[in-house]
Amino acid sequence: MSDRIAVLVANAAWRGRLPEVARLARRAARAALRERGGAGAAEVAILLADDAHVRELNRRFRRKDKPTNVLSFPAGTPAAAAIDGPTPLGDIVLAFETCAREAREQSKTLRAHMTHLVVHGVLHLLGHDHVGNREAERMEALERAVLARLSVRDPYASPPHPTRRRAA
Repeated sequence: MSDRIAVLVANAAWRGRLPEVARLARRAARAALRERGGAGAAEVAILLADDAHVRELNRRFRRKDKPTNVLSFPAGTPAAAAIDGPTPLGDIVLAFETCAREAREQSKTLRAHMTHLVVHGVLHLLGHDHVGNREAERMEALERAVLARLSVRDPYASPPHPTRRRAA
């Protein structure tokens, strides 16, 4: 049985900037789910929303009245583990405006940044966190490994200096 990854594009700006955004999000989620090792199939839902939607979720569930780039909502201990099917891991929500702004500010493509944030969100669903330094280092190392398999540049590396040119 294979992983099930549902992607809902609730904000048309995602498709406007990345017509293949649903496919890219599924690909990133599948790559991150490989970190489960030999565990059975998993189920993840990804909502590609806007800042207003994410702000409301962030306010309601985290008591932070502002948008953020990605939110992860783990399903918790699956009560349905005995059923024959994928294990529900949870939901991930991305905010278009925040993601697009961060990509611009960090000199990244929206495609690379969205891919990173989906991987980041899935790793949260798998139980990884970045509260302490050790946890952050471990999670970042996992992100780097998954993103390298997807041919995405290390998101934690310093961007090249804007006035410096690379030798051809």
